[in-house]
Amino acid sequence: MPRYVRLEDDFSLNEEAWKAAFSKKSRAIILNTPNNPTGKVFSKKELSFIADLCTDYNMVAITDEIYEHILYDGREHVSIGTLPGMQDRTITIGSFSKTYSVTGWRVGYALAGREITSRLRKIHDFLTVGAPAPFQQACIAALRFPESYYRGLAEDYDRKRKILYNGLINAGFSCRLPEGAYYIFTDITEFGMTDVVFARRLVETAGVAAVPGSSFYHQGGETKIRFTFSKKDETLHEACRRLEMAGLG
Repeated sequence: MPRYVRLEDDFSLNEEAWKAAFSKKSRAIILNTPNNPTGKVFSKKELSFIADLCTDYNMVAITDEIYEHILYDGREHVSIGTLPGMQDRTITIGSFSKTYSVTGWRVGYALAGREITSRLRKIHDFLTVGAPAPFQQACIAALRFPESYYRGLAEDYDRKRKILYNGLINAGFSCRLPEGAYYIFTDITEFGMTDVVFARRLVETAGVAAVPGSSFYHQGGETKIRFTFSKKDETLHEACRRLEMAGLG
């Protein structure tokens, strides 16, 4: 059975809780950084702590890093597979969807050692044939983009991040600026509604859609809502205007 370990309210790690979740029966850990929905970027110190647990318990780390280029405020993406002892016990999941704004293409990849990938290929053979060849060629071309592309990507999302954040604060939401990815995870406790009811009310009264927080939890999340800022600036400004005018409190 899977064991779930929550982040703290400030999205930091509770090391004792993580230690308690590991046992001799543990086989793998699943990690997402930069994180959806919180925008949390795990630091090298935090990842080193997790890596030590993986080596101590002989576990594999399965890590989703598809937002690796979308970082803010000087933060650095660290892949746990680069840390000592983790090269042969990490499956790094990557994607072209977010970095190159082609989410609908569903083109991604897995990076791991030979022993693990031999098994992954067998499973993949029975689950899917493969991404369309033209999409693969386009992704190869994208990999040749200059470094300036990635800087521009982060700068564009940083601007959008601040637009939505300021709008949410003005509308009465409790939230913090995300460290990475392009989501803002808000607390809606003060509005006195559960996440699903609140999300429905947002659509009905403001014409703004958000994802209920419970979608991201094994148990809980009813006081959370996730917004995305991967939209045009004018769309974000209009959404912020509608939220402020809706009087949701």
